[in-house]
Amino acid sequence: MISLIVTVLNEGDNIRQLLDSIAGQTRPPDEIVIVDGGSVDNTVEILRAYGERLPLRLLVAAGCNISQGRNLAIAEARGDIIAATDAGVRLAVDWLETLTTPLLDDHALGVAAGFFCADPQTPFEIALGAATLPLVDEIDASSFLPSSRSIAFRKRAAQGIGGYPEWLDYCEDLIFDLRLRLAGERFVFVPGAVVYFRPRPSLRKYFRQYYLYARGDGKADLWRKRHFVRYATYLCLVPGIGIAGWLAHPLLWSGWLIGGMVYLYRPLRRLPVVLRAAENRSLALWMVCSAWLPLLRLLGDMAKMLGYPRGWLWRLQQKPDDWKRLAG
Repeated sequence: MISLIVTVLNEGDNIRQLLDSIAGQTRPPDEIVIVDGGSVDNTVEILRAYGERLPLRLLVAAGCNISQGRNLAIAEARGDIIAATDAGVRLAVDWLETLTTPLLDDHALGVAAGFFCADPQTPFEIALGAATLPLVDEIDASSFLPSSRSIAFRKRAAQGIGGYPEWLDYCEDLIFDLRLRLAGERFVFVPGAVVYFRPRPSLRKYFRQYYLYARGDGKADLWRKRHFVRYATYLCLVPGIGIAGWLAHPLLWSGWLIGGMVYLYRPLRRLPVVLRAAENRSLALWMVCSAWLPLLRLLGDMAKMLGYPRGWLWRLQQKPDDWKRLAG
């Protein structure tokens, strides 16, 4: 039996695309457990209406966070195999079948890691997708940590590590993945199990998204080296090149150009792939999206540099349990 779990909160504007894509699956779920965190829009009404078309059970738990909602859904799920996704996405028609086949074929396998792609609607969103989302060929399958918008796992594996960390509001799915790995669960990467989601539609929402992600990194003590390199680059290397060019020789300022080329290499490489999802693939559109990329990379890094110490401050004040120790 395969259960599909989702958590929602005020998703009335976009929940239908998810539900329609679930209804169109080549291998439909045996049950769908959706936990609503206390929506004040029409989300609950829409879900109840779809209950006539889908094997859907709705649980309303006002005030719960994402981790609490997912843990509640896992506890209520009847299936041995649980697939998880998010509101606001659109599932490829064979997503569930492709994602769960490895688990059905190999009973010793604990986790199937699906993939995700941008579903952009505007030039800004196309550029943002290229700036932030990796391509399949950039993924190291042996260490890939899947987002919980595209993952399947065995119920006993999730319960064996205590589920998602309920003390964490962002990056909770990364801690979930890492705890599963520490517990010895086997992972398989399933790149063909794709969900499509729309990037943030504005600079403000994009900045907030990555600020919160980095704050979650700080709370969970994730990626110290990665964040250290970012601070060292902006606070030491970039001004250091400027000072060296001024004191020694202006030619040294070419370091900025070289660094900028490295900085934008991956987004520019991804851009043609993301553009394939757009109806208009003109040169003008490519130029507009390319012009967005430097600002998006810079703004995302600034958001991370502000969010990470805020998360660490919370960690020092709250002193959460060590998630590595909890994983045994």
